[in-house]
Amino acid sequence: MLVHANRSVDEASEVGAEIRAMGRGAAVCELDLSDLEAVERFAEELAGRLARLDVLVHNASVYSPTPLDRLTASDVSRFHAVNAGAPLLLTRGLSGLLAKSGMAGGGSVVAMLDIHAMGLPRREFVAYSMSKAALHEMVRTLARDLAPRVRVNGVAPGVVAWPEAGYESDEGAQARYLARVPLGRAGTPADAAGAVAWLALEAGYVTGQVIRVDGGRSLM
Repeated sequence: MLVHANRSVDEASEVGAEIRAMGRGAAVCELDLSDLEAVERFAEELAGRLARLDVLVHNASVYSPTPLDRLTASDVSRFHAVNAGAPLLLTRGLSGLLAKSGMAGGGSVVAMLDIHAMGLPRREFVAYSMSKAALHEMVRTLARDLAPRVRVNGVAPGVVAWPEAGYESDEGAQARYLARVPLGRAGTPADAAGAVAWLALEAGYVTGQVIRVDGGRSLM
């Protein structure tokens, strides 16, 4: 298993250690996903080095508000590169390996989306929301382009972990959000991970779909 990190190398190394403790192989790679030329080179190099690839999960994301009066061209480029451009280039570069997967149903790509970029827009998050909407369309389009040997799906969480600082880190904002969640509580990272695992490993006849892991928030 290959675990990617940008600046959180220590945390990624801990994840790698946990995987190895379970008897699996794991390595950590560092890559700045905002540098699309570097992403393209990395995908090409990895495709030439790996003997097999079954699953590719796009989990990295840039997330922060971008009020219009402070939005810059650099913001727009960075959000689009990390949240949409890099996943597209990585999938393209590794699609040949994924197509050779021996898994039932073929290789699998799972992208982490966001219910708030699928018809529930938040104020002051336009750059983020636009980039995640582009990622959603990538899922739908590549599901057709890479069929029948590679399945492409998405998982769209609501809240599965509250931010430690900034937007919705205070109890009042969290209570207001949960008031619009039919299940009345926040989810957990394990809830989202379970959906990813099902799509990646078990849903052999599912492609081009998005599972909303939001406690029903998208219904209200």
